[in-house]
Amino acid sequence: MKKYAQWMVKGAAMGMADIVPGISGGTIAFILGIYERFLQALTSFNLQALKHLSGFRFKALWQHIDGAFLLSLFGGILIAIFSLANLITFMLEHHPVPLWSFFNGLILASFPLLISKFKWSAYRAGLFVAGAVAAMLITTLTPMHTNPSYWMFLGAGFISICAMMLPGISGSFLLLIMGMYAPITTAVSELNLLPLGIFATGAIAGLLVFSRLLQWALKRAHDAMLALLSGIVLGALFRIWPWQIDNNLVTPMRYAEVHLSADIGWAIVAFVLGAGLIQLLLHLEQLFNGEQDASNH
Repeated sequence: MKKYAQWMVKGAAMGMADIVPGISGGTIAFILGIYERFLQALTSFNLQALKHLSGFRFKALWQHIDGAFLLSLFGGILIAIFSLANLITFMLEHHPVPLWSFFNGLILASFPLLISKFKWSAYRAGLFVAGAVAAMLITTLTPMHTNPSYWMFLGAGFISICAMMLPGISGSFLLLIMGMYAPITTAVSELNLLPLGIFATGAIAGLLVFSRLLQWALKRAHDAMLALLSGIVLGALFRIWPWQIDNNLVTPMRYAEVHLSADIGWAIVAFVLGAGLIQLLLHLEQLFNGEQDASNH
């Protein structure tokens, strides 16, 4: 039971990140060590799964798709989205500095662990730098404004879900860049089912295709991919620098000139809280296992 709880907590952390334009749930999954298992579970929706389903072998199907893991994870994601969306939206609008500082602490505190998971070489160092530069360039793109046709909802669903699976790149931020964030949120608020259905179709297609591509790359060149993904995570920090004015990065002093305060004290507190939370999540499995071992004696 405890393992389901820890999967749900990790899913909640992913959901919290997915709400914010600039943070990817894939980043949190990567940091928390469930990324490869997540990809494996997603790619298990294949012909074998259809055979189990058509043969009414539901127990075999559940085991094949790692159903308990996915259900716990997505349960946590949905709980976080529905329970924290209003709070995070409020923080983005009224207190962005502590919010961005919190996520900086969360990612930076886990970074030494990330880069210790693969063996360094000149080639992997090059991939690390390339990933960081690519992520920085993506985060500097200017958002578009568009009146989308239905096929654009399909493409937006495909691209955004791919970004959510890729550590460091925010799906919601890419929607902003494509000019699709407002049309999709409007469709959600108005319950406009046709564009939402098209968007969901693109997202499902992206989920099934891109998860297989990532898993294939990790199997073929595991350490090289980890180096590239770690670089992307580092480069994406450029987007969540705490002090921003109209999406432009500024110094705390410049921010204080416009907003009267740089909120440095709150930024430090939020950074420490983020760093503490990620350390707690990273040691969640050890804590649960320690309690279980103690109860067995």
